[in-house]
Amino acid sequence: MSLRLQLLQVARLAPRLLGDSTDLVRAFFQRQLSAEGAGLDRSGRPDLYYTIFALAGLQALDVPPPSERVEAYLRTHGDGAYLDFVHLSALARCWGSIGRERLSAEVANALLGRLETFRQPDGGYDGDRAKGHGTAYGAFVALGAYEDLGRTPPQPLQLVKALGRLQSADGAWSNVAGSKLGALNATAGAVTLITHLGFPVRPEVGDWVLRQEHPQGGFLAVPGAPMPDLLSTATALHCLGALDRRIDSALHERCLDFIDTLWSAEGGFHGHWADDHIDAEYTYYGLLALGHLAV
Repeated sequence: MSLRLQLLQVARLAPRLLGDSTDLVRAFFQRQLSAEGAGLDRSGRPDLYYTIFALAGLQALDVPPPSERVEAYLRTHGDGAYLDFVHLSALARCWGSIGRERLSAEVANALLGRLETFRQPDGGYDGDRAKGHGTAYGAFVALGAYEDLGRTPPQPLQLVKALGRLQSADGAWSNVAGSKLGALNATAGAVTLITHLGFPVRPEVGDWVLRQEHPQGGFLAVPGAPMPDLLSTATALHCLGALDRRIDSALHERCLDFIDTLWSAEGGFHGHWADDHIDAEYTYYGLLALGHLAV
């Protein structure tokens, strides 16, 4: 099962906790796709990156996406010749969402060929070709793109070894080699990828993740961050799930309370307490977090 489908499987459990609010979230995601089939960013502009989350949110809530409209929008980007790393990956993942059989093998090969130009000397991936080493985020983005087009990155073992070089001194992972402190999203990404590819991860990593909980619920992006956020909370819960670490009832309730503070009556979720906007990305992370808490 691909990474996208694994996440989708969890997000589909969110209505167990959303209850009657599920229809509000469905309507919100429907509003996040333009008449032309593009996902909308926070300024209301079409963006491939946000299209991923609009499509995933609809699919998680059993709303058939307008595939014909989305396909027409995706075709305007061709094989991604002018796209950066993140948006190139987004293009591949969007095709995977509406059906990769709609994309010719020629265009798919060209798209992945462009993605491979972001391969770093250590075997990892990053959007900055000059960086010289991959990042956990880059690995997650690249693997998702390959899988959604039914492929596997060349030399996957090198990708795992590149992640190993990003382990931090405190037993977690960072996006910077040699870091003393880990970062939660990098750690969650690395754990998810490594376990997904069939390799073991030390169970003590789960202890590090649990130490990033905020006293009022939710998880911190880095140790000492001023407030928790929804992305870090969703990825922390997903990481703990990958490690087969169950959370206790008190942490479960604190996480639910935290997520509730980010809810908007418009049917979406804010990213954190200081965030005035709601968008498809963070609302999908809300579904993912709730899905893990619904188990």
